Amino acid sequence: MISHPRRAPLYCDAVTEIPEHLLKRSRERRAATGLPAEGGEAPAATTPATTPGTTPATTAPSTPATPAPAAPPPAVPAAAPPKPDPPYIQAAKSRKKMPFWAMGALGLLPVWAFLYLRGVQPVEEEASGPLAVGATEYTGCSSCHGAAGQGGAGRPLANGEVLLTFPKIEDMLNLVYVGSEQFDLQGVATWGDPAREGGAHGPGAYNGSYMPAQGEKYGGALTEAEILGVVCHERYEISGAEPTGELVDEYETWCSPEAEMYIGLEDGSLTFDTIEGIGTDPRPSQP
Repeated sequence: MISHPRRAPLYCDAVTEIPEHLLKRSRERRAATGLPAEGGEAPAATTPATTPGTTPATTAPSTPATPAPAAPPPAVPAAAPPKPDPPYIQAAKSRKKMPFWAMGALGLLPVWAFLYLRGVQPVEEEASGPLAVGATEYTGCSSCHGAAGQGGAGRPLANGEVLLTFPKIEDMLNLVYVGSEQFDLQGVATWGDPAREGGAHGPGAYNGSYMPAQGEKYGGALTEAEILGVVCHERYEISGAEPTGELVDEYETWCSPEAEMYIGLEDGSLTFDTIEGIGTDPRPSQP
């Protein structure tokens, strides 16, 4: 066999070199874009070397990287249209509103109602003369006869009792003036009407007590005009007598505001001692 000599491998001792200006340009571009230099090192901050006869290249200012634009917000879905109001709500909204001045007028309605009621009610006549005086003075009698004349320690006066016992006002005035004990001391069996319906009343004690004298002459505290007022109040207000019929003359003479007997007793031109049937002293004569 013919042997061929082994060919030795060819090695290239020569290394191709990259021109310096290309390397420099590459480094400048990396520095401009903020990339690290080749081999992981940041570009040197020193001024590049220059060769004689060459002008150093001006380094371009670095431009900050522009941030990426923000993502647009997600689209909001359109709201559904509102539901229409029910018919009664629509009617309430379309109804005319009450004017502001009407509230003030409504607030005055209670006042108008009160004034109207006061206007349609009959005006009550205020008592005057003997009846007015008697209503005031009777408070001292109510402890025995009751505030409404229903009775108690003293005899009842209401429901016509006074008129049954004393058909004549003079008899009642005489009893109140001198007191029932004085009649009892004289042995008087009855007072007032002896034919009284239900039986005559006598001057004796009632529930263990006598009717005390009210006249100042007999130790009482009332004037003769005040006694007349109390008797008129008991007859016409408590007992319920009406100033009509047979009582018209009595009322006009004794108990009306213009009664001549009341006016005379009040001004002193009259006294019970000068009026027939009143003021007779039933007490026994003193030795």
